Amino acid sequence: MSPPNSHDRLTGPKSFDRPATAIRCGSAPSSCGSPANSGDMNSAIWEKVKDHPCYSEDAHHYFARMHVAVAPACNIQCNYCNRKYDCANESRPGVVSEKLTPDQAVRKVIAVANEVPQLSVLGIAGPGDACYDWSKTKATFEQVAKTIPDIKLCLSTNGLALPDHVAELADMNVDHVTITINMIDPKVGALIYPWIFYEHRRYTGIEAARILHERQMLGLEMLTARGILTKINSVMIPGVNDEHLVEVNRWVKERGAFLHNIMPLISSPQHGTYYGLAGQRVPKAMELKALQDRVQGGARMMRHCRQCRADAIGLLGQDRGQEFTLDQIPEEVTYDASKRDAYREVVARERGDHVAAKGQAIEMVKAMGCGKSLLVAVATKGGGRVNEHFGHAREFQIYEVSPSAICLVGHRKVEQYCLGGWGEAATLEGVIAALEGIDVVLCAKIGDSPKEQLKGAGIRATDDHGCEHIETAISAVYAAEFGVKPLAATA
Repeated sequence: MSPPNSHDRLTGPKSFDRPATAIRCGSAPSSCGSPANSGDMNSAIWEKVKDHPCYSEDAHHYFARMHVAVAPACNIQCNYCNRKYDCANESRPGVVSEKLTPDQAVRKVIAVANEVPQLSVLGIAGPGDACYDWSKTKATFEQVAKTIPDIKLCLSTNGLALPDHVAELADMNVDHVTITINMIDPKVGALIYPWIFYEHRRYTGIEAARILHERQMLGLEMLTARGILTKINSVMIPGVNDEHLVEVNRWVKERGAFLHNIMPLISSPQHGTYYGLAGQRVPKAMELKALQDRVQGGARMMRHCRQCRADAIGLLGQDRGQEFTLDQIPEEVTYDASKRDAYREVVARERGDHVAAKGQAIEMVKAMGCGKSLLVAVATKGGGRVNEHFGHAREFQIYEVSPSAICLVGHRKVEQYCLGGWGEAATLEGVIAALEGIDVVLCAKIGDSPKEQLKGAGIRATDDHGCEHIETAISAVYAAEFGVKPLAATA
C-alpha cells in the first residue's frame, strides 16, 4: 500500500510542462556560478553567503568548512554510494575516518576553530543522512551554537526526512541546506535508488522514487518559504540522468533554489558501489562543463564544488581532517576567538583588493573587442592568487575567459607531479590528460621539461604571473594569446 500523496500537485500529467521562470543573476551571468560581491544580490542574502565557501565562489578562496561525521544512519540507498568508516584513503562523500558523538564533535569543532582561522562553516553531511539521524544532528548544532555563536550551520540531506525538520532548522538559525536531487521523474529515479525507508517501511522501484521526489520538492518549498537558502546537488550519471538534469534544474529554480551544483559521478570498482562494480562510466570534464553551460539561464550554477568527505576540514580543495583526529585533540579544549577575528580583518582588506582587481580585469577583457574565448587552468593555494608550483598542485581551478566575463567553471584533480624535487614522467602524463581541453596553465613556477611536454600537448604554461590575482593574470594572458590591446588604449 502506498503512503498518502503529500504532493499530488507536483506529479500530475502536465507537471513536466511547467514554464521556467526568470532568474536575476545580477551583473554576472549564471554560468559564472555564485556571485562575487554584494552588487549581485540583496544585502540580506549577501550577508548569509559572503563567508560561506560553498555558497559563494568568491568566499571559497578565503574561508574553510568543517564537516563532522555524527549522522551515520541513512534512509535511502543510492547506486553511487558506499559509506566507509575508518577510511583515510578515499576522497568522496560518505567516507570518514571516525564517527563522532555530538560531544566529541563539539570538542573537535573547538579544536579546529582554534587552529584554522579560515573556518566559517560547520556542516553535517552524514556519512548517512543528517535529517534521518536527526537527534545527533540537532544535539551537535545546539551545542556548537552555544560555544561558537558566529559559526554558520548547514547540513546536507537526501530530502526524504527533510520536511519533518524544517521548523526546527529555522528555530536553530540554520540558514543553508543542501538537498541531493538527481531526478524529478520517478522512472529515472528507479535507476538510481534501489530502495528507500519511509514511515517504517521499505519501498522499491518507481514507487520509492515517487515518494522521494515528492518529499524533496515539499522540503525545498518549505525551506524557501522560511527564507533558508538551498543548494541542490545533482550527480551527473551518463546515460541515466544527464539529459534529465536540464529539467531538474528548471524545477528547482521554480521552487526557489539558490544554487544548483551538478557534480560528476564518482565510480571506481574499488569504491564498492553498484555503479562502480557495474562499470558505469563517469562523465568527462568537458561533458560536465557542457551540461553546466547548457542550463545557463536556469538555477544559478555552482562550479567550485569538491565533493568533500563527510569529515572534511579546511579550504575547498584541501582536507586537513587527518590533523584533527580525536586522539590528537585534548579532552578539555576552550574556544579562543582571537585567530578567527584577526583573520577576518585581514581577509576583508584582501577581498576588497581582489574585487577591484577582478572588476578591472573583466573590463579590460571587454574593451579588447576580441570574440574568442580561452580555458585557463590555475594552480592556486587560495586567496584568489596564482600562488602554487605546477609540480605541487593537486588540483587546478579552471576559468573561462570570454568577451564578456572571466568565470570559474570547474576544477581538475591531479596527482602531485613533483615529490622531493623530482618529477615522475607517468604522473605528468596523467596531469596532462586531466588538462584536456585547456588552452593555458598559470602557476607560480614550472620547470622547462613539464612546460615543453605541455606545449607538445597543445597547452601553453607560464609562470610569468606568479602571486598576481587570478583574474589579473588571466586578462594579461588573454591579451597576449590573441595579440590584442584594450580598445581604449588603441583609440
